[in-house]
Amino acid sequence: MKLNKFLFLYVLAGISLISCDKDDDSPEQVPPRDRGEQELTDQAALDAYLDTHFYNYEEFEAAPEGFDYKIKIDTINAANAGKTPLSESPLLETKNFDLEGVNYTYYVLKVREGASEQPQPKFSDSVYVSYEGTLLNRRTFDASQSPVWFDLTRTVTGFGLGITEFRGASGFEVQEDNTIEWNNDYGIGAVFLPSGLAYFNAFRETIPSYSPLVFAINLYGTNKADHDRDGIPSWREDLNEDQLLNNDDTDGDLMPNYADVDDDGDFIPTREEISDEDGNIIFPYPDSDNDGTPDYLDPNN
Repeated sequence: MKLNKFLFLYVLAGISLISCDKDDDSPEQVPPRDRGEQELTDQAALDAYLDTHFYNYEEFEAAPEGFDYKIKIDTINAANAGKTPLSESPLLETKNFDLEGVNYTYYVLKVREGASEQPQPKFSDSVYVSYEGTLLNRRTFDASQSPVWFDLTRTVTGFGLGITEFRGASGFEVQEDNTIEWNNDYGIGAVFLPSGLAYFNAFRETIPSYSPLVFAINLYGTNKADHDRDGIPSWREDLNEDQLLNNDDTDGDLMPNYADVDDDGDFIPTREEISDEDGNIIFPYPDSDNDGTPDYLDPNN
């Protein structure tokens, strides 16, 4: 049984990541602060956190018997003053992302990228992950020790950005009790996010407004997404290439292209405009009048 076929069976398990789901019930809002100013505040807090915390790198370097291959972060104090802080780890990468006029900095700790033959997920795909989400005071606000599926279009922006740096496992075995044992080459890491790439001014019961967040993650698998099943992968519906899908709406019908089966509003389904007579997808997508706009985005064709 191929990996993607097996993983598909779990899609209906749903999305349980309370910490990441954008559709939480009516979160309380507080008056928004200036995003640029808040980013400076968050960066100071993240820098201090990275300077004063370490992860269990020694366990990863010489895995003890029974090691669970999960990242655990602790505070550097007098008892462990010799530990290497996160900020000095050679595995920590600094990333940037533009959102609402602000250039945000976030950090990715890539302990293990994952199996080389597996694809890195796109920002619009679904991923099969276990995770722990914490505040900078190390309080856990949500976690799942068993893997769950997430649609990255429904998570906070920074979670989706961070997980695209990893790859899933090369495979798995189904045990006699029908549990799954994954090959031990899945992606392992953590992402450190300013509030502007998380919930910003929104208040959750376990996440105060303007909270930078930390997610420790293990990535087991990826499913490529085509949300509207129009034959175009959702990531290709990001026409302005900003890794945000909700602001791409060719026909202005308030339904973004990745969720719209007729992207140009000409009453011809997108799938028909990109397929041959046998229903096979044509790529590059057809452009009948050679004006540089493919037919599925051109209401005149």
